[in-house]
Amino acid sequence: MSLNPDIAAYLQLVEAGRAEGKTLAMHAASPELAREVFDQSSLLMSAGGDDLEHIEELEIPARDGALLPARLYSAHGIDRDRLQPGVLYFHGGGYVVGSLDSHDALCRTLAALSGCVVLSVAYRLAPQWRFPTAAQDALDAWQWLQDQGPGIGIDAGRLAVAGDSVGGSLATVVANHAAVAPRLQVMIYPVTDASRWHDSVQRYATGHLLEADTLEWFYQHYQRSVEDRSDPRFSPLLETPERLRVPALLVVAECDPLFDEGRAYAAHLRAAGVEVEERIYEGMVHDFMRMDALVDEAQEALEVIAEALQRRL
Repeated sequence: MSLNPDIAAYLQLVEAGRAEGKTLAMHAASPELAREVFDQSSLLMSAGGDDLEHIEELEIPARDGALLPARLYSAHGIDRDRLQPGVLYFHGGGYVVGSLDSHDALCRTLAALSGCVVLSVAYRLAPQWRFPTAAQDALDAWQWLQDQGPGIGIDAGRLAVAGDSVGGSLATVVANHAAVAPRLQVMIYPVTDASRWHDSVQRYATGHLLEADTLEWFYQHYQRSVEDRSDPRFSPLLETPERLRVPALLVVAECDPLFDEGRAYAAHLRAAGVEVEERIYEGMVHDFMRMDALVDEAQEALEVIAEALQRRL
């Protein structure tokens, strides 16, 4: 299937901006500029998400004493006497960009549709913080939620983990390495194999939002050395089958450099006996879930995720 026409029109505007010198490719920018532009893109691509009864700013301690910003979302308020199921969410952005704000609309809508309390966590970013910091932050946030969930209205026995792009990779780290496993892992076009290029990286190397050069830029900023890319916490497709245990929902975009490795990870899970629901969105590009102002598929995918969360939690 060809690229969705609304996304194609948006990408033409992006390309025109580059040609006129008004914008830079992400991999040609500094991390600081790239973060600013990435957050601003949400204002262009998203309708802003749902109004919710309760949104709260929190801080979660990491193992080294750092405080990780977090944001709590609930459509029904927080009642510590009637605990609700919870979702720990990690934003995308290649370990270099992305924030609570860049994924605010997505988390708002997910909380509204699922009825779950969503906790979005801002793990520390590269290159200031390199591998395995983000993976450790993810595990620390999960442990904190296990311990402190009831204090913020969340039932620690009914938890899922979710994320998009490298946030999806961090969700797999929690699913595969946490002492107490979530009931469900939701991976949205995740990075699963930074150790090599799959065919879809070449197929969609340019002109489809996420570019192959940007992927390499991300990985080089996050890694300490190229050997890090073979660690399963960086490339979950290399995880041993014995660690694969958590039922999964995988959302992938057809016109995405990460398409093949996402599907390969679904096959890896199935080979280990893990239950996997896989949804392929034709004509979509990487990051389409933040494009609800452009395409209906963003809302449709969130509805699929919400239904899976309701079923499992």
